[in-house]
Amino acid sequence: MSIDLVVPEEVELKSLLDELRKLSWASADVLMAYARGEEPPYGFPKSLTVEAGGDGPVSAADMAVNELLISGLKHNLTFKEWDILSEETSKEQTFQRDKYKKDWCWILDPLDGTKDFLQGSENYAVHIALTYKQKPKIGIVLIPEKNELWFGIIGIGAWFENRDGSKKHFSFSERRDISKLVLVSSKNHQQAILQNLLSTLCFAETKKIGSVGCKVASILRGEADVYISLSGKTSPKDWDMAAPHALIEAAGGKFTHADGTNLIYQKSNYCQSGCLIASHGIAHQKICQKTLEFFSLEEANYIV
Repeated sequence: MSIDLVVPEEVELKSLLDELRKLSWASADVLMAYARGEEPPYGFPKSLTVEAGGDGPVSAADMAVNELLISGLKHNLTFKEWDILSEETSKEQTFQRDKYKKDWCWILDPLDGTKDFLQGSENYAVHIALTYKQKPKIGIVLIPEKNELWFGIIGIGAWFENRDGSKKHFSFSERRDISKLVLVSSKNHQQAILQNLLSTLCFAETKKIGSVGCKVASILRGEADVYISLSGKTSPKDWDMAAPHALIEAAGGKFTHADGTNLIYQKSNYCQSGCLIASHGIAHQKICQKTLEFFSLEEANYIV
């Protein structure tokens, strides 16, 4: 295997990244057209219909980008021995969980932050991740409205590019003390126990952003330092976390369960339950320790 197992040995990394760039910016064109009420490219329907899904709304934009990404990965890449797991295809009646067991797997979220997208917010993203034996290896987060395409390759590094191909370097903040850290939190998912935890941790400031990919990008820009996910009635899924996870870990940050254990993908239910913490890494261990202390008194069953 090449490049310390970030791609199969039959795959040339540079060519793969070039193809992913094309697919990502094509996805940006589709989403921004829908966001502006314009005619979407590539023959997709203009009507932005919205349906209620099991974990939230599904729009024509989700489905269009889903089709674009899966078609590109299937037809434009010569290597075929990998699975393609997508949020949208997982909702289809013909979806069979036991089929997705190959070592290499693409995990896609065609539109992370659908509620934000439908509300007219710019904080939506496309997630593309490649995993190997249930661990993330490559993470791509596209933020169309910011003209940012983020790449994270485990063992190699992280960066972002503009549409013109100019490469930009990220910069974590240098904030170290928990009391000075900036939390990035969800706009549409709030619950009492999470609020109690955050009150205990006493971060300096909270910024509210929808998409997980946008949250992690804000940490890489130095605008925030930590993100905490806590399962409520539903749990985040693999497609919510895989690409942001690979991105922040490739950059030198951390994304773990509150007890410090790693996130594992392609489990039977594709859920990432419990308390998950992503950070720039400087105070990660302290945040995890204080979180565990909180749950030892309050809700230990949330830690998995």
